[in-house]
Amino acid sequence: MDPVEIFRGDSPVVLGLPHTGLFVPDDVEAGFNETGKALADTDWNIHRLYEGVLPGATTVRATFHRYVIDANRDPTGRSLYPGQNTTTLCPLTDFNNDPLYLPGKEPNEAEIDRRLEAFHMPYHAALWAEIERIRSRHGIAILYDCHSIRSVCPFLFEGVLPDFNIGTNDGVTCDPDVERMTAEICALAEGYTSTLNGRFKGGWTTRHYGRPEAGVHAIQMELAQKSHLMTESHPYELDPLKAERLRGVLATILSSLEQWALERANEGG
Repeated sequence: MDPVEIFRGDSPVVLGLPHTGLFVPDDVEAGFNETGKALADTDWNIHRLYEGVLPGATTVRATFHRYVIDANRDPTGRSLYPGQNTTTLCPLTDFNNDPLYLPGKEPNEAEIDRRLEAFHMPYHAALWAEIERIRSRHGIAILYDCHSIRSVCPFLFEGVLPDFNIGTNDGVTCDPDVERMTAEICALAEGYTSTLNGRFKGGWTTRHYGRPEAGVHAIQMELAQKSHLMTESHPYELDPLKAERLRGVLATILSSLEQWALERANEGG
């Protein structure tokens, strides 16, 4: 299976989808225990939630599962959140801190390098190529990285996660207008809660590509799964009413970012 799926649009907005893939190679799955095989920490149906929300947006989607290798982690293995609980480049535990592998079947350094070359690197090569294509077209590109997680996950954070969790690495990865517009739309969305640079400040993708001084603006949106799923457990189905309501807010965010980028492009950056 190709490690990445691409839809090429002409909007200045690029959607990254690193965690919706379900593909696990047979040799990797053979080492998983039942927890690993359950693939519970998928960003369930996020690609379906965003589909068509911004016509013309480019999408770059990883087809492989994050348990194989996490496309939103630093390829060097450096932690994004030093001193806080998190999962690693090739996760050994899930979001409950339960082991994913049978004893002795965890990936060694050579296997991690193999997965980097087979999955992580092709995804990011494709993502960067699309960002560059869009920046060449418009003089500006906005990478909007799409994520979700269950709203209660004690190993990673205390309490209940807000519906919208916006990450810009404390304003480093995008123009202040991009951050402000997104935060204001979320804060004003009736019936939803939101936070900016709370537990999730943006993963490696946002931090790596966000270079506003070079015309690439990156922002991560981590949605609490209670905002769009029927249940935050198997079978993780979209709730049609929740999803349609949420898509309206997401459309406002993405269309606002698109309009801002087009205006900046017309002004010459």
